Amino acid sequence: MSHRLTPRVALLLTIPPILRAGNAIVGRMVHEMVPPILLNFLRWAIALVLLLPLAGPVFGAGSSLWPHWRRYAVLGLLGIGMYNALQYLALQSSTPINVTLVASGMPVWMMLTGWLFFGAGVSRRQVTGAVLSIAGVLLVLARGEFAHLMELRLVAGDIFMILATIAWSLYSWLLIRTSGPSDIRGHWANFLVAQVGFGAVWSGLFAAGEWALSPATVHWSWTLIAALLYVAIGPAIIAFRCWGAGVQAAGPAIGAFFVNLTPLFTALLSSLFLGEAPQLYHGLAFMLIVGGIIVSSRR
Repeated sequence: MSHRLTPRVALLLTIPPILRAGNAIVGRMVHEMVPPILLNFLRWAIALVLLLPLAGPVFGAGSSLWPHWRRYAVLGLLGIGMYNALQYLALQSSTPINVTLVASGMPVWMMLTGWLFFGAGVSRRQVTGAVLSIAGVLLVLARGEFAHLMELRLVAGDIFMILATIAWSLYSWLLIRTSGPSDIRGHWANFLVAQVGFGAVWSGLFAAGEWALSPATVHWSWTLIAALLYVAIGPAIIAFRCWGAGVQAAGPAIGAFFVNLTPLFTALLSSLFLGEAPQLYHGLAFMLIVGGIIVSSRR
């Protein structure tokens, strides 16, 4: 199958980074209005309600999903229940710029996960790219001063985001190894609903645990309602659909470069909405991370 990057495909691949950058901004804006794990549950519960009319029969009694329910339950746990919850937890103590920059090291974690758990080979070029990308992540964690690493001055949000990227790496490898019935895999809404349904259950369980351990009130307002609708419709549904169509047309290798536009858009949106101007080390870290991915992706 030939892959081409046309203007239309480039637009499809650019929309998800913009929406995901907005997800980080919104998560930071409402972090005092709603507990992070509950925010994740509400997000995916709304997304599930909106998606069910498009793929309701997936959960029917005779659906072909049920013989394969375990693999979709694991996908829902890693990609929806864990990754997004950890990201919102990260935004409690870290800035959206830092969170998305740390997440930009995700291709490196994917390489390591594939090598350690799925028998994927690693080339010298990939190792070189990994070193560059890890250097970029360390620059963010050190807040521009590598002496901070020796002092272990990591905020909790940075650690949560690293855990989130590891969860997403496992999710991504399992995703391409998941076959399942063709009526589920072959239709984007069916495939997404199968994961979101189980993911919403996991998120609900985690939110119940959060509520039991540290009861917190939700400060309902029109701002919070608008934020919930945005994170449910934009980053959850629209971004997934655009990304799937764009990667099918251009291929995952080209699509990987667009992932790392997220920190750039996050920096711009943070400056506009949160007054958190990007620092010089953010730009240097972004260049290192993208440079590492370019090196590791070249054939």
